[in-house]
Amino acid sequence: MLRYQQADPAATTELIRQVSPLLFRFLLNQSRDRPEAEDLLQDTWLRIHKSRHTHRPGEPVLPWMFAIARHVKVDGFRRSYRIRSKELTMSELPEIAQPTTSRASTPDFDSLIAALPASQREVVCMLKVSGMSLEEVARATSSTVGSVKLKAHRAYEKLRSILRSSDDVV
Repeated sequence: MLRYQQADPAATTELIRQVSPLLFRFLLNQSRDRPEAEDLLQDTWLRIHKSRHTHRPGEPVLPWMFAIARHVKVDGFRRSYRIRSKELTMSELPEIAQPTTSRASTPDFDSLIAALPASQREVVCMLKVSGMSLEEVARATSSTVGSVKLKAHRAYEKLRSILRSSDDVV
């Protein structure tokens, strides 16, 4: 990060190569729309570049970057909400019924995570997908470690109940 702040092109390339997959997974799990997540990732890198001088040497880089990504995500949701609120809705066409399959299976990660509230989904993605520590997640979300633990605990309980109910169906 120090070399990136000093405009070293090799450091820039390496930083983007290492961190982009983590940021993209975080943004994708939050928006669940790949093109939107790609746009948010680009906006995140623009903001990181513009504010790279604010990162303090010696401080962890990931929480700083995830905090920026989180703010970009919130701004993106606000922007899309403003757009949606001004759009006119048309009558919807009836959907074609999907054939039902008798095969029951365990839900995939994306559908499990989608069932969580946004704050819990954000914490689980940072902890489990991105591999951040509790302290790093707390710093990135501007909350306390206790708050992060509580959100994670509630998310895990909800995920367990979903998985138990899917096991009962089988």
